[in-house]
Amino acid sequence: MKKILFVICLIPFLGFTQNADSLWFVTNYNKKEVLIPMRDGVKLFTSLYIPKESNEKHPFLLTRTPYSCAPYGENNFSGIWRSPRKYFTNENYIIVQQDVRGRWMSEGTFVDVRPYLPNKKSNADVDESSDTFDTIDWLIHHIENNSGNVGVYGTSYPGFYATMAALSNHPALKAVSPQAPVTDWFIGDDFHHNGALMVMDAFGFYSSFGKPRPKPTKVGPEGFNFPIQDNYEFFLRNGTLPQLSKLMGDSIAFWNDLMNHPTYSDWWKNRNDRNYVQNISSNIPTLIVGGLFDAEDCWGAWNLYKAIETKSKNKNQLVMGPWYHGQWGTKDGTHLGNVSFGSNTSDWYQQNIELPFFNYYLKGKGSIENSSEATIFFSGENQWRKFTEWPSTKIETRDLFLTANGGLSYFTNKMAPLSSYTEYISDPAKPVPYTEDVHMGRTREYMTDDQRFAARRPDVLVYQTPILKEDLTLAGTAFADLMVSISGTDADFVVKIIDVFPDDFKYTEHDAYPMNGYQMLVRGEVMRGKFRNSFEKPEAFISGKPTQVKFAFPDIAHTFKKGHRMMIQIQSSWFPLVDRNPQKFTDIYHATETDFQKANIKIFNNQSKIIIPILK
Repeated sequence: MKKILFVICLIPFLGFTQNADSLWFVTNYNKKEVLIPMRDGVKLFTSLYIPKESNEKHPFLLTRTPYSCAPYGENNFSGIWRSPRKYFTNENYIIVQQDVRGRWMSEGTFVDVRPYLPNKKSNADVDESSDTFDTIDWLIHHIENNSGNVGVYGTSYPGFYATMAALSNHPALKAVSPQAPVTDWFIGDDFHHNGALMVMDAFGFYSSFGKPRPKPTKVGPEGFNFPIQDNYEFFLRNGTLPQLSKLMGDSIAFWNDLMNHPTYSDWWKNRNDRNYVQNISSNIPTLIVGGLFDAEDCWGAWNLYKAIETKSKNKNQLVMGPWYHGQWGTKDGTHLGNVSFGSNTSDWYQQNIELPFFNYYLKGKGSIENSSEATIFFSGENQWRKFTEWPSTKIETRDLFLTANGGLSYFTNKMAPLSSYTEYISDPAKPVPYTEDVHMGRTREYMTDDQRFAARRPDVLVYQTPILKEDLTLAGTAFADLMVSISGTDADFVVKIIDVFPDDFKYTEHDAYPMNGYQMLVRGEVMRGKFRNSFEKPEAFISGKPTQVKFAFPDIAHTFKKGHRMMIQIQSSWFPLVDRNPQKFTDIYHATETDFQKANIKIFNNQSKIIIPILK
């Protein structure tokens, strides 16, 4: 009863605090809306929140987005004041939000992941880097009381625009933070993993986002009206990509592009911004941010950081926390799904990394001593670690071999004949679900979900270590290196690295979910078998012939604690997260129901292994 009374008493106080924050924002900031001209004459709609304080000059903090800089109208203020990032307004930044070319209230034509043009020859040659350059140039020359310093940040698609901002190389640009950035939509981000289509995300996103916008508008598109609220059943009933294309219609340009670019062609490579980061000026520091458990983009942040490290000479830093997509910008970074992280990791990042980064480079204020070259949170042990390089030089790579008795061993007879194998039937009519729950939207929690439901299926192979006698910390890129044979001519291989909790494990006496024996997904990845040797030139399998399939996982930062086990699960579907493979070498984007067939999959013991990076 006391708890209820306390909450009731607290409600007016919370309302007062909220109103006080919003009143402070409106009292201390002016809002201005402008159309900023680009070099080709197209004008981009831009909202500015400008501090009234005039005792000092203020830097800009710019976000460019395809998701709208609403609310529109100079009397309608953004909810920045109720965001954890209201600290930027407390520091009197000029907050700038811009609808990118062809979206919402901006003029022009929108192009998804518009390719960067390194050799622009005329004002007609525009890309997102030139639009950023022109925006920055206009801002510093037309907005009063600015310091001439500009920072750019954005999460997800806006993270791609942040990378493009770094490529603009405007002299006023002093700091850029691409966060969960779209980087390569065929290899590892959002819509493909190793050439396999992430069908649920692609269909759900583009059926609304991809609708054409003939002219500037303040009204967003309607989403697809799913007839049933069970994604497994919906995508199984509409089991081929041509069937989904009929539901999508003819007007979604990027969906059509997905269907018509089935291999890693120049069309995809031109949209991979890692190919161009050598053009980032050494004067523009970058802070790459991502989540260990980012369902949309667990790949881009790691690999954009590595590309910049390899190709550019700028100051480049990496932060990876135990977060879902964008969780680092929220109030609560204490847990994801059933898994706890022991502290509010989002708040720690905001106060110790993000704000000091922009303050240091845009205001010459404070220091960035808490931000190392790589600041990485290790789940399992629930601790931040700092590194002078990533991947760390303190890594020992070990081979964990799959054994005949469902074990994992550092030792095997590599010369043993291919006579020992474990097999399963992969049936496209009954694909392995990615989660045991029934729902319509793809969950973000699946990245740490309990995998016991999958371990019980006959079409999922399970291997595990003995109970660990000491902590085992993985840091960096792990690889699945499988020796397989299949009865068909193509197949997918899904490999999951899992932390098995002790049978007596619990966080508290009041856990909402039974954590004893929990099988926490640490990292899972899919490989479309026909791309095993080349993403540009797919190859059929020869039925029954032992064949190597090797692929990398997105980087891992996790400690398997003493008393836990490491488990590996192997399967050939992950539905409807990943589209079904017909298990026949064909153009899956135009496959029919008759193309889908059962396949017998053999995984050869002693010849198949997981290569793990152990931190010493």
